[in-house]
Amino acid sequence: MDEKQGARTDLIVGRNAVLEALQSGRAIDSVWIARGDRTGSIGKILHLCREKGVVVKDVDEKKLSFSCGHANHQGVAAFAAAHEYAEVEDIFALAASRGEAPFILVCDEVEDPHNLGAILRSAEAAGAHGVIIPKRRSASLSWAVAKTSAGAIEYVPVARVPNIPALLEDLKKRGVWIYAADMDGQLWCDTDFGGAVALVIGSEGRGVGRLVRERCDFTVSLPMHGKVNSLNASVAAGILLFEVARQRMKNGGVGN
Repeated sequence: MDEKQGARTDLIVGRNAVLEALQSGRAIDSVWIARGDRTGSIGKILHLCREKGVVVKDVDEKKLSFSCGHANHQGVAAFAAAHEYAEVEDIFALAASRGEAPFILVCDEVEDPHNLGAILRSAEAAGAHGVIIPKRRSASLSWAVAKTSAGAIEYVPVARVPNIPALLEDLKKRGVWIYAADMDGQLWCDTDFGGAVALVIGSEGRGVGRLVRERCDFTVSLPMHGKVNSLNASVAAGILLFEVARQRMKNGGVGN
């Protein structure tokens, strides 16, 4: 079956297949295990997931069976990532290799894969050095994200971290200024995005979370003149990314 007929090109089903995928070093996005099943080789799978930092989700047996097309999953399935995840250090290294101040986009629980794919496309086009997402409650590097990114997934590093507020504290210690896109902030076009920059884009429904917002240095807003009081996450990200890019071009392209 092709994708239009519902086939999952990212799905690995069954205990031996999942074990082999983990042991081979293949990029695994997450592993689903039937709730309450810890028999046989499930223990080894869990150990490898912990060792490799792979997200494990306990799911209802019926949900697992449905996701696997009712194949014989033996209580476990893995979702392969469409691309290897980067480390945060890789993002800083890319900025250094270009002789530029870091330019980073942080997605705070952006859950729609089409939004994340569009964000990656804009981030790559605007010259961002990388995108950071949380390990949980977020879209990941699925094949849907890869398709929507129109190839950008191959060029812009994407790092996953367990805790976004802790990440922001680390970025601040490294001299990065943090800008949250949210309501009631200063106008985006009146904001100086000089130096090392991290833009924070919130989730589609809730926006930037309270703990995340408290760790940001600035809040920037886009004017809303219509009856709708917010923009799609990927649209807001695109506008802000290219404002940072515009200011960098004006200042010689390095963000200083």
